[in-house]
Amino acid sequence: MTFHALHHEGDLPLLLPNAWDVASALAFADAGFPAVGTTSFGAVAAAGAPDGGRASKDATRTLVRRLSALPVYVTADIEDGYAAEPGQVAEYAASLGVAGVNLEDSSDGALVDPALHAAKVAAVKSRAPGLFVNARVDTYWLGQDASVEASLARALAYVEAGADGVFFPGATAPADLRALTAGTPVPVNVLLVPGLTLAELGELGVRRVSTGSLPYRAALDAAVSVATEARAGRTPPKATPYATMQQRLVRHSQAG
Repeated sequence: MTFHALHHEGDLPLLLPNAWDVASALAFADAGFPAVGTTSFGAVAAAGAPDGGRASKDATRTLVRRLSALPVYVTADIEDGYAAEPGQVAEYAASLGVAGVNLEDSSDGALVDPALHAAKVAAVKSRAPGLFVNARVDTYWLGQDASVEASLARALAYVEAGADGVFFPGATAPADLRALTAGTPVPVNVLLVPGLTLAELGELGVRRVSTGSLPYRAALDAAVSVATEARAGRTPPKATPYATMQQRLVRHSQAG
């Protein structure tokens, strides 16, 4: 099954876990997920840098190259494409060798002209026709023009430019989600929504659900909990055995 087809398979949306390094991606793959995304926040935070400002460009390129041997589809979060010029964005996206990319319509915390973002989408599709371009609409995420009408106007411009999917991070109200999916003629992607199951999101028309940076942030919380529980004299939690994780890495290094 192709990565595109995964967005149309079954009643439930495609659940896309987002990895921040090779070990987390291997764990998601071993858990049976057919596709794994990257998280720009996790990738740069693991290197000690803040998210945004195109800081994840090199970290993302390095990570996806290390994930190329995974037996699952990989899609990369590439912020705004790390450039204003559509041709440069297209060149970068095509060079990654992944199944898909997320391309957001904001830069430095502000929405960009939708015509510029549409030009980026068109350039990427022209340069790499088979790449699944998930055009991200950041209206809800940034709280700027955060209405169904404004968000759909942006989404439709990107679909017309060739986007294969549209991502509305930050949209959580069921009525908004239903309207956004009804008005978007390609698969709609959202982040996990507290209080709504995958089945309920599917009933609202959502076809892809991303975990974003949540697994990375939860992993840090779990790591701190191990240390604090031990400091308090309590029994530490169980975890995947060292030998199991080591074997995953051995297999991956041999496959690469």
